[in-house]
Amino acid sequence: MQETPGHNHNYVLVHETGEAFTIKQLRRRAYRLMAILGLRRVRLYDARSSSCLTYLANSGVPDHILARWAGHTNVKTTKKWYVKPDVEDLREAATMWDGLHGSATEGQA
Repeated sequence: MQETPGHNHNYVLVHETGEAFTIKQLRRRAYRLMAILGLRRVRLYDARSSSCLTYLANSGVPDHILARWAGHTNVKTTKKWYVKPDVEDLREAATMWDGLHGSATEGQA
């Protein structure tokens, strides 16, 4: 990529010119996209913690990459506050527990 003077290409979301979106521009575009897709409107900060990082973690992204993505220097912070199991994760764990519990009960009869 050829460097453009005065532009930082280290941002994930940039204009065609290479300039970073302002928070206001990013927020406005995100809310418009949520409306178009019929999604519940959530603050971008909340979406980062509740959705994005959890999805990436469940998809196998290493912890140190998640922390970097979130802008954290401590992986423990990312895991403790930003990676949350969703309902389907909990349901899968409950199904596995039921299988273990059912097997032990059958063996005792």
